[in-house]
Amino acid sequence: MNQAFCKITKKKINRVINFGKMPIANGFLKKKDFKNEFFFNLSVSFSEKLSLLQLDDHPSPKKMFHTHYPFYTSSSNHMKMHFKQYSDWAKKKFLKKNKSKIVEIGSNDGTFLMNFNQNQFDVLGFEPSKNVSDLAKINGINSLNRFFNRKNLSECEGFIGKTDVIFGANVVCHIPNLAEFIKTADLLLNDNGKIIFEEPYLGSMYNKTSYDQIYDEHIFIFSITSIKKIFDLFDFELIDAIQQKTHGGSMRYVLQRKRSRVVNKKIRSMLENEKRKHLDSIEGALRFKKNCELSKEKLLEKIYKIKKQKKQICGYGATSKSTTILNYCDIGPNLIDCIFDTTPDKIGKFSPGKHIPIIDHKYFKRKFYDYSFLFAWNHRKEIEKKEKKYLKNGGKWITHL
Repeated sequence: MNQAFCKITKKKINRVINFGKMPIANGFLKKKDFKNEFFFNLSVSFSEKLSLLQLDDHPSPKKMFHTHYPFYTSSSNHMKMHFKQYSDWAKKKFLKKNKSKIVEIGSNDGTFLMNFNQNQFDVLGFEPSKNVSDLAKINGINSLNRFFNRKNLSECEGFIGKTDVIFGANVVCHIPNLAEFIKTADLLLNDNGKIIFEEPYLGSMYNKTSYDQIYDEHIFIFSITSIKKIFDLFDFELIDAIQQKTHGGSMRYVLQRKRSRVVNKKIRSMLENEKRKHLDSIEGALRFKKNCELSKEKLLEKIYKIKKQKKQICGYGATSKSTTILNYCDIGPNLIDCIFDTTPDKIGKFSPGKHIPIIDHKYFKRKFYDYSFLFAWNHRKEIEKKEKKYLKNGGKWITHL
């Protein structure tokens, strides 16, 4: 196998799967920009030392998070409800109302932080994409348009050594330099401070063969075992892990500076379960590779069968995840006519790499498609409730899962 290097330990690791040439997952573009589109090789390796699945290469963060990042947390009612529940849980377990200091990294448009009354909490968000950071400011959130690292703490004096909780959601997997992230968090936290974040879970991805979780922004796909091993290197302990339904299966992690060398019973049991399922070893990763290849084969058989029947297929939800599916499986506008979406920054543009037109969602009801490829499969319940008429009229949803 080709050799790659673990981004944390710099030790050689074995490549597991190569998904081929891939564009920026959220790089929806206009026709005039086709010739200059950026591509990189999307391949994945596994570090047995850290039990960590990671990208071998990725674009620079500034290519992915910029002035026109086309994702707004508030666009999903399901996610708004999730973040309300997340904040309620955190208030009950870890925060006091006497001006507790909280920081969120990758705070997007402020959807999560808006759940904290600013008369009771001192909040700060770090968001590197200017357009969503600006929207957070309009929403009354103290949002810094910058990456989370020690160089960017000049305006955060009131939080250094005083922060109660540092939060994140689907963002730590985006950070290439995890050592810098943990050292920055350590600088901000008070003596009893916690790091709490949730990320797509390796176990869920393996179970579903949801390889579309792998794209440029998702540099790492974590397991409980990998989180424990990584944070052990920096003298932090994992004190809780809680399964979440978001993003097709996520895990919420709670960490603090080490006080005890003893792993608690719940975490020990979860680690043993991951070992039984081979989440800690390359054996599980190689099985995942085989399942990805089989999934690709079955999906293409299904799509070509539909097209032979002279049926029409559209896409629903121009997600980042769709970029991996379309480019890995070589599915273009000859197979899928268009993708319907609600995001203004995507409408009128084309999908990354395969250049399928993105159409305003309001037109979904105006032309009947026999099949709709549900790229936003992790919001299936919310979408099926919204599109009941499509099913009643004989339409069918398909996914790669």
